Amino acid sequence: MNIQKQPIAILLFFIALAFFLPLSLAPLFDLDEGAFSEATREMLNGGDYITTYLNGELRFDKPILIYWFQLLSVKTFGLNEFALRLPSAIAGAIWAMSIYFFTKRVIDSKIAFWATLFMITSLQINMIAKASIADSLLNMFIALSMFSIYLFFQNRENRYIYWTFLFVALGTLTKGPVAIMIPLVVSLMFFSFRGEFKLWLKMIFNPIGIVIFLVVAMPWYIAEYMAQGQAFIDGFFLKHNLSRFSSSMEKHSGSIFYFIPVLIVGMMPFTYFVIKAIAKAREYIRDDLKLYLFIWFGFVFIFFSFSGTKLPHYVIYGYTPMFILGALYIDSFSKKWLLYPLIGFLAILLFLPDIATLFQSQIRDKLAVELIKDAYSTFDIFYRVELILLIVFLIFVYKKIKDNNRFLISIALSMVIMVNYIVIPTYGKLMQQPIKEAGLLAKKRGYKNIIMYKINMPSFNVYYEGLVSKEKPHSGDIVLTKVTRLKDFKDYETLYRKRGFALIKVKER
Repeated sequence: MNIQKQPIAILLFFIALAFFLPLSLAPLFDLDEGAFSEATREMLNGGDYITTYLNGELRFDKPILIYWFQLLSVKTFGLNEFALRLPSAIAGAIWAMSIYFFTKRVIDSKIAFWATLFMITSLQINMIAKASIADSLLNMFIALSMFSIYLFFQNRENRYIYWTFLFVALGTLTKGPVAIMIPLVVSLMFFSFRGEFKLWLKMIFNPIGIVIFLVVAMPWYIAEYMAQGQAFIDGFFLKHNLSRFSSSMEKHSGSIFYFIPVLIVGMMPFTYFVIKAIAKAREYIRDDLKLYLFIWFGFVFIFFSFSGTKLPHYVIYGYTPMFILGALYIDSFSKKWLLYPLIGFLAILLFLPDIATLFQSQIRDKLAVELIKDAYSTFDIFYRVELILLIVFLIFVYKKIKDNNRFLISIALSMVIMVNYIVIPTYGKLMQQPIKEAGLLAKKRGYKNIIMYKINMPSFNVYYEGLVSKEKPHSGDIVLTKVTRLKDFKDYETLYRKRGFALIKVKER
């Protein structure tokens, strides 16, 4: 592999390996993938392309764009994991290549290559870039808008303003106000720090840019308000945007230090370079690009650290600049700082069933305890052998490969294989395969009026291709539930049971 002569070919290989080839290797994951996918399925069946519904009820969590892309994909490839995840994988690929071409333009092709490879192969990006949710698409638009802003600052050409407004508008159609907030606040801080506040005002009040934003973003918001009225304002703006910052939603809370371990683990296997980039922050004040990138990361990290609702993927909005800053230190690293953390992580995954069993008595979640009972059959000998082979491969690479470029590419390759071809499929087999099989069985047998009892697994609806009820079960009802809730029924017929889940027909309640 010659990264000087074939950088794009190598990056496209990694994109295919990390984003596209694994699309069908695991069932849809609940809650997020299941919810987005089911909302898309209901849009397909209901023919309402303005308002989204989840299990027949209004869903104001996110705007419309990701659903439109998923709908188009499903109409083309059918209702399956590949089709539902494909739009995110495409967005992830565009996001990655935008990093490459931007960095090549403002720095050089070498740094561009490594920044992009860091993005493609990092743990957290591998998990969300192809997931059937809105985050890959949103991060693509945030990256494109932020790159356009910097190019405007550098070149003072209005065309970059127009691109910025377009990308912000599309981001606003993807996930709402966050797509406006990050470019707006970061650019304000950067331009002001550089004494260019008037230039910033000229940029954000550009009349053509404003028209572009309004033409692209506003029609759906207006149409949705006309369709749903105050319910849309209350559900989307007040509940799913304002309340997420001011309070903890759905028990997703955490301390102000929540995102520190998320960053350390999420950036693996190249966390070393990110930490080094953060440690060098004092030097960035003299360099426009470095300062801009660090302000971008710093604002996202601090803002969401103070948010009431905390989810691991929030900090990813600030990952793109850190991939670039980290790549600046590609020529100064010790191999052990890349090897040891990755082998340690692989060792934890290798003994995960044993660790879970050891602490089983201290786990309060009864479903988790039930799943642990099946851990050895799911995380089986093949799972362990695959991880051991990866560890052996990494030790071999460390001892035998002297070329730093080949060593780094080997580390990246190991991470992609581990995440996409070992861990995610195995976890999907444990947690989601029973839901998929139960849904397909219910569809095949034509069960009607299924009740989902004390459980929320919207992916079941996708595979069942129907809605479920969440009312109190009665005699004769078909019920999907956790095996830990079977004690709530006096008599029932087991239609399907696997790991922690069961599909039953109630005889007596």
